[in-house]
Amino acid sequence: MTVTKVINFAHRGASAACPENTMAAFRRALELGATGIETDVQLTKDGHLVLIHDESVNRTTNGKGYIKDKTLKEVRALDAGSWFQDGNFAGEKIPLLEELLELLADRDTVLNIELKNGVFFYPGMEQKVIDAVRQYDMSDRVIISSFNHYSLVHFKELAPDIETGILYMEGLYRPWDYALTLGAQALHSYHPAVLPEFVSEAAAAGIVYHPWTVNDPKRMEELISAGVDGIITDVPDVLAGILARKRL
Repeated sequence: MTVTKVINFAHRGASAACPENTMAAFRRALELGATGIETDVQLTKDGHLVLIHDESVNRTTNGKGYIKDKTLKEVRALDAGSWFQDGNFAGEKIPLLEELLELLADRDTVLNIELKNGVFFYPGMEQKVIDAVRQYDMSDRVIISSFNHYSLVHFKELAPDIETGILYMEGLYRPWDYALTLGAQALHSYHPAVLPEFVSEAAAAGIVYHPWTVNDPKRMEELISAGVDGIITDVPDVLAGILARKRL
């Protein structure tokens, strides 16, 4: 993946303006200037890749229970929009990964897919994601991230050509060295754990930073000045404005 500008990753789509991880959120993110989309993938009982952050549907739908215990038909019957704001997004569905890939297939948008396999391991998820990405010819515009670093290593074994990013919170010693041991290309760090000298040392090792989740304009400016390659944010319009002013 060749990047010449800072990637504006919309976190779960435009999640400050629309219900997270819905097609409405993804479309709105593009309208607001996002050049990247970040999303989360879970696996249904019958083996379909669906986009939702939590292992359960409780918080973001009108249903109850775990994704892993539901068929795709059951998942698609849920309302993933009514909970947000004043119910203006009633009827939004939990999307399939393939729906988002189709939306982005003819664009230059970078897609960050987080494998949500830290609580439930979802055997076979990595290969299913690879197959979907290849089906839409997006291998060169996708970066796979996860807090499950065993999964990232396995993913890289299956698809060496698809980039991976290590998700972590804090206190990881010389994370760029660690990334190299995993064959990863990026560090997806909680943004308070990102210091300018870390970004410089990582760059010298050929590793880039995509910190999350950054909604404060001042912090965005600091990270851009530090040299990060991308920023994951709930407010892609705010970041787009800053990048436009900096001509990045």
